[in-house]
Amino acid sequence: MRSKKRFSKFLTFFSVIAALMLVLAGCGGSGGESKSSDQITIDIMQVKVEFNSQFKELAKIYEKENPGVKINITSVGGGTDYLSQLKTKFASGDEPTIFSLSGPVEVEQFKDKIVDLSETKAAELALEGTLDAVTTEDGQVIGLPYNLEGYGLIYNKNVFEKAGINAEEILTYEDLEKAVKTLNNKKEELGIEAVFALPGKEKWVMSNHLANVYLAPEFNHSVLEAWNSPTVAFEKSDEFKRMLDLQAKYSIQPVLNLDYSQQVEQYFSLESVAMIQQGNWVYPSIYQMDSDFAENSIGMIPIPAEGLEGHLPVGVPNYWAVNSNKDEKTIQAAKDFLDWMYTSETGKDYVLNEFKFIPAYEGYDADQISDPLSKTVYEYSEAGKTIGWVFSGYPVSWEPDTFGPNIQKYLDGKMSWDELIEDSIVSWEKLKK
Repeated sequence: MRSKKRFSKFLTFFSVIAALMLVLAGCGGSGGESKSSDQITIDIMQVKVEFNSQFKELAKIYEKENPGVKINITSVGGGTDYLSQLKTKFASGDEPTIFSLSGPVEVEQFKDKIVDLSETKAAELALEGTLDAVTTEDGQVIGLPYNLEGYGLIYNKNVFEKAGINAEEILTYEDLEKAVKTLNNKKEELGIEAVFALPGKEKWVMSNHLANVYLAPEFNHSVLEAWNSPTVAFEKSDEFKRMLDLQAKYSIQPVLNLDYSQQVEQYFSLESVAMIQQGNWVYPSIYQMDSDFAENSIGMIPIPAEGLEGHLPVGVPNYWAVNSNKDEKTIQAAKDFLDWMYTSETGKDYVLNEFKFIPAYEGYDADQISDPLSKTVYEYSEAGKTIGWVFSGYPVSWEPDTFGPNIQKYLDGKMSWDELIEDSIVSWEKLKK
């Protein structure tokens, strides 16, 4: 009797094992291969580290809504040369699906590796003028704008109030110089180490953003006019020099050792300096360091320029490009993700409230712009008091190889201002021949 029961149990056990083996075999067969082949991976490489964690959160939400899609995000910036790393990725064959480019100068270098995005929902909703820099002669749209951004002098309201300075009254260079000297004379009383933190280690802060304030007028504030120009005149060279000198003289020293993260996090967010030259993109970093300070105690004023007093530089900082070397399914998945990010309710909420972006697309409630820096940029844009961004139209390699290093040499005392200007003009003209 006992042997029969054992035999019966054995048969039952064997049957269960056999059934399990058949199920596992089925999973490992065509069904499993089909699931694997349907999985699409979107590798994103982009230049703005400020919203990296929020961007990854949004990607996770998209993955849950789209189980067949995996998104990997690499954010490069904050002192690291993004463009060099992007070129290395392409050279090695480890190419991203979606990557960021900053206008004509970078688009030109990757024009054979970018797909047309003109049929996307995002392209249809892009605000007027935001696609000009990435539209080809035959009408292809080869990039989608991240957002709108503006920059100027971000200041500590508490320090200004203590020093008896009304930031709204600073319009001219002379106004600014007077305020800077007042702040400098009261450093100990105000509890600051210096007036500015000029990150001389970051060429782009000076050669892109600061220089743009004084170069934009000669190109009629048009990035395409700059891109197509055979030369640069530096008509406002003297104004550019005195503004650079002012920041360098009253900055944390030595300026050539200061980088972006030190400027924003170590010195400004911890209230060790009164002002920094940066844009609304720094808000998330300041908020992470001190949310109360970010929400209630910071503001932004324009960098003074004669004839453009009270005008803020505003433009599209970067564009999303999709790699044409990928297969059709992956390319379509990339387009779908970009559309979802800018047109879905979830995506729009993140763009406004988590990324802290000023949207470059229709369909957003501007009243929801939450941070004070972005609100300032939006107000100047709405009022039409803006300076165009022309630095994205510099000749390829001019800024990183010549103009930027020349400014650093000048700050280091190894090049005169006249030599800086002359050499930079010669370089521009050579690159345009």
